[in-house]
Amino acid sequence: MTGKPKVSVLLATWNRAGMISRTIESVRNQAFKDWELVITDDGSTDDTPSVARDWQKKEPRIVYVRSEVNQGISKNYNQGFRAAKGEYVAMIDDDDPWITPEKLAKQVRFLDEHPDYVGCGGGVIVVDDKGKNMYRYFKPETDREIRKYMLFSNPMANSTTMFRFDVAKKIGLYDESNRYAGDRDFWMKMGLEGKLYNFQEYFSHYTMGDQNTSILRMRPHLKSSLTFMKRYRDKYPYYPLALVFNTVQYWYSFLPLAVKRPIHALLARLKRLVVK
Repeated sequence: MTGKPKVSVLLATWNRAGMISRTIESVRNQAFKDWELVITDDGSTDDTPSVARDWQKKEPRIVYVRSEVNQGISKNYNQGFRAAKGEYVAMIDDDDPWITPEKLAKQVRFLDEHPDYVGCGGGVIVVDDKGKNMYRYFKPETDREIRKYMLFSNPMANSTTMFRFDVAKKIGLYDESNRYAGDRDFWMKMGLEGKLYNFQEYFSHYTMGDQNTSILRMRPHLKSSLTFMKRYRDKYPYYPLALVFNTVQYWYSFLPLAVKRPIHALLARLKRLVVK
């Protein structure tokens, strides 16, 4: 591919050979066509490399970058950023395909028309690993609402987001010193550079299955989240309440997996009702 695309879509993956194709298809189905898809493989040991390379042969807008070792999500994202060329970056998780073909077009139009906004996202439909709908939710819409919830949980759903690449580079991209929860730090940094917005439309699925890191790696994610929120305690409101809320979640992470697994989806849904 020659020239610079308007949007670089960044798909970070690891051992998702059975799921990545439908995610790639959701990008190719977009009505907005001026994009590249940067797939960064974090040392997959399954058939993900061959699946990605097969797609690359069929789709010239795909860029495939592979690490031979597993580096962790933040380093993997930054590896993708180094290969990206777009004015805007849209994130997409390897197991969370986009829902609407108008997703990119709407977000590009919004950022083009609102130069004071640095990023935007949308709503999520949560599905199980067989694709069955479980529940759905919107993130807080306005910049003011987003800031209210910033320290409680990430108010920007990763696979729905698009942001200005020049601003992301200005803030140093993802913090590689911490292996987990880099998206929380990223959006807290982005929020210090400009306004944020969430469309009240469903842009992406979110797959809640046994491989999902929200269960398997809950404790290190929550520990990293506590570190990041303390870093920005003077930048966003309600730090004491947020500290209590996140500490309780951290204690919950010490429960045995057999206890957490049957109630995790219910608790995740309740969390969305409280802090979006």
